[in-house]
Amino acid sequence: MDVTRGPRLVRDVDFVVSPDGETSEATRPVVALCTCGATGRPPWCDATHKLLGD
Repeated sequence: MDVTRGPRLVRDVDFVVSPDGETSEATRPVVALCTCGATGRPPWCDATHKLLGD
């Protein structure tokens, strides 16, 4: 199993800046960031990695 496909959990941040400079507000104490690149809601994880298979 590829452990890089799951989300990266981040705690206590106010915002996230993507590599292209777009800022997204973090509205929860813990947010899940996509690490697989397949999410439909970047930068947030929407669990699409579960459908990718190994």
